[in-house]
This record gives sequence, structure tokens and C-alpha cells, in this order.
Amino acid sequence: MAPLNRSLALGPVTLRSPLVGASGTVGSAVDFVSVASPDYYGALVAKSVAPEPWVGNPPPRLAPAGAGMLNAVGIQNPGIEAWLAEFGPQLAGVGVPVWGSAVGHGPGGFAAVARGLEDGGVEAVEVNLSCPNLDGHGLIALDPDASARVVEAVRQAVSVPVSAKLSPNASDIVAVAGAVWDAGADWVVIGNTVWGAAIDIESRTPRVAMGSGGYSGPPLKPIALRAVMEVATRIPGLPILGCGGVSSGADVVEYLMAGASAVGIGTVHFAEPRAARRIDRELARWCRSHSVERLSDLIGIALRWESPQTDHERGSQYGR
Repeated sequence: MAPLNRSLALGPVTLRSPLVGASGTVGSAVDFVSVASPDYYGALVAKSVAPEPWVGNPPPRLAPAGAGMLNAVGIQNPGIEAWLAEFGPQLAGVGVPVWGSAVGHGPGGFAAVARGLEDGGVEAVEVNLSCPNLDGHGLIALDPDASARVVEAVRQAVSVPVSAKLSPNASDIVAVAGAVWDAGADWVVIGNTVWGAAIDIESRTPRVAMGSGGYSGPPLKPIALRAVMEVATRIPGLPILGCGGVSSGADVVEYLMAGASAVGIGTVHFAEPRAARRIDRELARWCRSHSVERLSDLIGIALRWESPQTDHERGSQYGR
């Protein structure tokens, strides 16, 4: 049997591996590769950066919750100027493509960060839409129109590929995905954390200072996987990076079969920084045992389910 061909296309980008280090779990990428080998990744997405320094939320910010993890960090970051000064000169030596992640409270802020990231040498910009709207009402990622305005501003600001990181908390993630694709996103990331909370019953207080936070880890996989399947079914042709609860080679196979063209690994890094090496080996072993020679052959093969609405009713309005 021929060696496994891991190469996959994600929109205009060709990845040597389907594994992408998720933003917020691999630091700046520069520091991460001093601990874990970059050889098993197709790309690493650096932690989100804002136009100006964000102090984040008060501690405690992280807490275990069942089989998953709560975080309420608040996207603490030094701002784009300081980030570029510290990490920009080192990006070229990471050994794997580094994608930046932009946050802000409005289209102009996102665009300014994206320009800085491109000038600093990132090979793509992920638009982290899980930020509050400028008017303070809800997350940008929950609103198709607000999400589209941000992505359009970023698309006009940079020439590198642009992705949009969506939220499984959205009431209609298909509508958000279609809106950002029409606005110029090259692919979507599905998804981010879901809202959750946990209580310390001894101290009788929430486990994170903000009361609630983003829930991630293995329990998130069925939720994110369902969202990937829905978007892939309703909007054929939209490239998807599936993310949520990945901790094994079998998880990667599931996401590919669900319609993702690449797979993010995140929370597992906190317990196992070198998890990508193990996951890659498990993936290769599964492919050998099932006579799979190209990972691209797996993409979308499980999409034989009946969606609540047909493509004609909804999904066909999106596309290029």
C-alpha cells in the first residue's frame, strides 16, 4: 500500500497535514514549537490579537468541568503593535505556516489588526467573531449581518487568505456561514466554544470568576460535528475547518467524513502538548487498516442525512 497522502486543500491553501493548531492553545506559535514539533501540523493559528492591549478577565479563568474545560480568559493580549514587535521577526522560523487571529469590537478594528498581521508575515488571517458587538448586544458571531461586515472589512484590508471563526452558539450557523462566505471569507472555522458554567460546591462559588465561560474539550465534538455537517450539506463548496473536541485520529476521520477539509486541535494541547504526533499516527493507522491512501477521499462521505430544509430552500442562496 502506498504511503498516506495527507495533503488537503482548504480553499486557496494546500495543507501538508489536516491538523491545524487552534488559536488560543498554541500561544504565538513561536513559543509553542519550542515544546512540540511543528512537523505534524498543516498550520498553527496564533492567539487572537486586538488593536490595543486587552487585560482580559479576573482569575480564576480556567477550570475543569466534567470531561471538558471552562475558560473565561477574555482574550488577553498585548495589542497588535506589541505582538508584532515581539513575535513578527520570528514567524518565518516556526517551521509551519502561521496564521494570525484578529479580534476587535467593530469592522475597523478587525481590519487594522489584519493589516498588521499580514505586514508581520502571517500566511492567513482568522477572524475571531466571538467578540461583543460594538453596541454591546451579543456576540458578533451570532449575527449574520454583523459578521459579514467584519469579514468584508478584513477582506478589503488584506491580500492573504481570510477565514471566519464561527460560534456553535449561533441560532442559525448556516446563515452566518453563508453571510461570511458571500462577504469574502475563503473558509469558515466551525466552531468555537459553547457557553457553559460550573460550581465549586465546597466554596459555593462559580469555578471561573465571570460566572460562566466557554466550554471546550471532548464533550464539544458532537455539537461542532453536527454544525459542520449542517453547513457542509446546506452550502456545498464552502471550505470548512472543523474544530471541537478532537483528541484522537478517529476524531479527525469523523470531521473529514462530516465535510471538513481540515481539522483543528485545541484543548487537548493543555494536557498533552505533543498530541499531534500521536493523533497523526492514529490517523495513519486507521487509514492503513481501511485501505485509505488519500485523506481527501474521506471528505464529506458521511453526508447522506436529511437536513431540516433542502438546499433549494436555503443553502443554494450562498456561493460564488
